Amino acid sequence: MAIPIAVVLVLVFGLIGLLLRNTPTGVVFSVSDQVAMVLLGVLLAGGVLLLARPRLRADADGVEVRNIIGTQRYSWPLVRAFSFPDGAPWARLELPEDEYVPIMAIQAADGEQAVLAMRQLRELRRQTDTAN
Repeated sequence: MAIPIAVVLVLVFGLIGLLLRNTPTGVVFSVSDQVAMVLLGVLLAGGVLLLARPRLRADADGVEVRNIIGTQRYSWPLVRAFSFPDGAPWARLELPEDEYVPIMAIQAADGEQAVLAMRQLRELRRQTDTAN
C-alpha cells in the first residue's frame, strides 16, 4: 500500500504545483512556489515509503530487526523470547534486563499472518537452542 500512496502523493502535488498560478484574489505564485509544492509531495512520499521499511530476518546465528529507522542484529544468546502483548500494535523481541525491541514487521493488523510468523520465530528459536 505504501508505494501506490507515495506515487499518488507525488502525482497530486506535482499537479497542484503545475496548476498553481496567479489568482484573481491577488495572490502571486512564482516558479519557486511550484517547485516547492512538487518537492513537498516528494518529501511526503518519502515519509510514506519509510513505513514499508520494517523487516525481520532470522537465521541460525540470530535475528536482524529493521524498523523505520535503524537496523540491529541480535545473536541467539541475547534473545530471551518473542512476545506479542495484548493490545500491542506489533511484536517484540525480549532481551535481558527487561529490555525489548519492537518488531514492526509483525503487526497485529496482519492477523493470521502475524500468528504464523510468531510460531515460525519461536520454532526457529527452539531449533537453535537444541542445536547448541
